[in-house]
Amino acid sequence: MRAAPQAQLGRLQDPIVAIATAPGRGAVGIVRASGRDLAPLIQAVCGRPLQARHAHYGPFLDGDGQAIDQGLALHFPAPHSYTGEDVLELQAHGGPVVLQLLLARCLQALPGARLADPGEFTQRAFLNDKLDLAQAEAVADLIDASTEAAARSAGRSLAGVFSAEVHALAERIVRLRMLVEATLDFPEEEIDFLEKAGARGQLDAIEQAVLTTLSRARQGALLREGLRVVIAGQPNVGKSSLLNALAGAELAIVTPIPGTTRDRVAETIQIEGVPLHVIDTAGLRADHEAGDEVERIGIGRSWEAIGDADAVLFLHDLTRLQDPAYQAAEAQIAERLPPDVDVLHVFNKRDTAPPKQILPQMAIQVSARTGDGLDELRGALLHRAGWQAGNEGLYIARTRHLKALQRTREHLALAQDHARQNDAALDLLAEELRLAHEALGEITGAFSADDLLGEIFSRFCIGK
Repeated sequence: MRAAPQAQLGRLQDPIVAIATAPGRGAVGIVRASGRDLAPLIQAVCGRPLQARHAHYGPFLDGDGQAIDQGLALHFPAPHSYTGEDVLELQAHGGPVVLQLLLARCLQALPGARLADPGEFTQRAFLNDKLDLAQAEAVADLIDASTEAAARSAGRSLAGVFSAEVHALAERIVRLRMLVEATLDFPEEEIDFLEKAGARGQLDAIEQAVLTTLSRARQGALLREGLRVVIAGQPNVGKSSLLNALAGAELAIVTPIPGTTRDRVAETIQIEGVPLHVIDTAGLRADHEAGDEVERIGIGRSWEAIGDADAVLFLHDLTRLQDPAYQAAEAQIAERLPPDVDVLHVFNKRDTAPPKQILPQMAIQVSARTGDGLDELRGALLHRAGWQAGNEGLYIARTRHLKALQRTREHLALAQDHARQNDAALDLLAEELRLAHEALGEITGAFSADDLLGEIFSRFCIGK
């Protein structure tokens, strides 16, 4: 059993109860309880003992022995349950009043019981070694998945695919640490450790394996978080038309009048299972051309969205490329684009543009009106995001996983530097390997701070 956070140690001993289904009316609603001994609760609410892991149909009783509702009761004795404690699930009709009455009855009937905190059932599963931290996070990711690919990847993480890769890497690092530290303990043996143990080769292989895992984790993070894409450009270049074409719906108002869009319009679309959060912005103008106050506010918000973007589609109008005023405004806008934001230049209105125009190499031409070139644009967006098609075995990942893997890689690179020295500093090599091992352990919770656990589980829904 893992050590519980000190600040929560007492609370994590309490029996907990919560409604485990979403708020609102439904055909079925579930009230869930977890604790060290739920026999008093089972007797009070169900009026009889329950056979383990069998569904029992019958009344749920109030304090006077009257039926609150009829439904199914399931008892999962410890340790063979979701949380590792005794768990009781009461499946009743999904009316809010019924569920609240049942919740109140459980709190009344179970001494010391309280309402569960957000994510507390899963937190207890983690603390009782039913799940590691990456698997626990996958529970929330599976619930929150916005695409089929994200849901399948979260399912693989919940099944332990990601954790197994991390554990395998950790074991390889531990074996190398043991060799290095054993050499430090017996320096009189005068063994050329780096040569005879093949330490450099082992380090190379581990570092390459970490890079492979990091690449797959980046793919999984894309499936979870998606890509924030901002469509930017001058007024009347077709930004709203492009948003509508990508989304396949009339989301933004489209007119020939420049400056129709005054504020941001956002939509999430899918490309090969990757969610793209596409934002249409107010048309950008040269500073001296800004119109009324409303338009100036809209342009300010456009620049804010550009600063927060993962990628910017800088949309150009093929029918106006020869206009000097248009060219001057384009240059001024390009100068203001943040240097750390990935910019993809897209040329619109190819269906009405003059022939044989000279464009930048690898320029993407589209027609938002006819849809011509949109497939190429979608592919370019995925390529810029680092997405590789055909990864059926992907697992979901989070930003903190990527940071932990990146730190692991950095410590291994420093270990390589120490290993390459003629008078190899084995003590420094051992320390970098230890730090690499700890960074990996943060992913699964082998090494984790209490405040990290609190942050992770507080974002779960109540009852999970």
